[in-house]
Amino acid sequence: SRRHKLYREELNLTSPAAPLPLRPDASWLQFHLGISRDGLYPRPSPAVTRLLRDLRELPTISAVVKPSGVHLKLVLRFQDFGKAMFKPMRQKREEETPEDFFYFVDFQRHNAEIAAFHLDRILDFRRVPPTVGRLINVTKEILEVTKNEVLQSVFFVSPAGNVCFFAKCPYMCKTEYAVCGNPHLLEGSLAAFLPSLNLAPRLSIPNPWIRSYSFDGKEEWEVNPHYCNTVREIYPYSNSNRLLNIVDMAIFDFLIGNMDRHHYEMFTKFGDDGFLLHLDNARGFGRHSHDEISILAPLSQCCLIKRTTLLRLRLLAEPEYRLSDVMRESLLQDPLAPVLTEPHLLALDRRLQLVLEAVGRCIDTFGEATVVANDTAQPQSPAEHRAKLDT
Repeated sequence: SRRHKLYREELNLTSPAAPLPLRPDASWLQFHLGISRDGLYPRPSPAVTRLLRDLRELPTISAVVKPSGVHLKLVLRFQDFGKAMFKPMRQKREEETPEDFFYFVDFQRHNAEIAAFHLDRILDFRRVPPTVGRLINVTKEILEVTKNEVLQSVFFVSPAGNVCFFAKCPYMCKTEYAVCGNPHLLEGSLAAFLPSLNLAPRLSIPNPWIRSYSFDGKEEWEVNPHYCNTVREIYPYSNSNRLLNIVDMAIFDFLIGNMDRHHYEMFTKFGDDGFLLHLDNARGFGRHSHDEISILAPLSQCCLIKRTTLLRLRLLAEPEYRLSDVMRESLLQDPLAPVLTEPHLLALDRRLQLVLEAVGRCIDTFGEATVVANDTAQPQSPAEHRAKLDT
């Protein structure tokens, strides 16, 4: 548009970086090729290390708005043809979600996406796509490279002289919900894209413990403590490890304080026993002062947990491998460190104890043989689990 052209000339914008030839050793491609039945990436993964570096450093060559009903997010493409989901900073680290907010109108937090990736890796789930923080120059790395006229049309300069933009969507995408650089730089999270759906089809499945998305509604699990008995009768929860994976996901969500897990996704290639993807974690880490016990309903109602998960949780409760300490050290690797405030890190230790207490009550009631599922042919010793933390 003419306005966009004048704006570029006024700011003396340079030409966007030229794309490089597609290389078979591109980090995003190697990440895609490393996805297996066990997780999104193997435990020692040079490809993920390179991918995180590339997400931090490679120039962008295009930007488009990701269609969304509520929140602003962009798809950025990089010089090596890799793609990532960009979620801009909407809430400062020291701010807590207001107590009167329902989970379905909560902010999306870029630092929650980053922290969720690190926690998922520490728990050895490896079900969150590699995610890193980056300071984006919204003028040079979004406005200058986008060919999308709709995105071009929503940029403006605020009264404070900052470059801002918003997105066109049904609900919260108006100028009053715009995000602004300072004056051009904006914090955000970049989550690596998964393979396209035509290459690696995925199913989106309603969570059996889905919450009511109305102001006063209740789902059956919220009023029926024996709800898991009903779930166990339904395929595939009746005869696969799907229920164990649901419990893993509930523990993960409880630790980060995410109440918004209405669906989960799986790769169809790995069948009913495949792992669940832990996507869209931006509503985690909102309130460090509150532990939402209801998130643990799959664990407390089903009284079931994988042995490997339990061993890892017990290890992270030991003083020498305290979860908050391991997270703090891991998050220091991110360019936007500190990613979480101290109260959020300490809340992880407190919530971990609550998870172990819930497992303990189940074991007291039903016995360890019933509660703890042996998900490995040869259960690993605590020493072997310790070694995993160092890889």
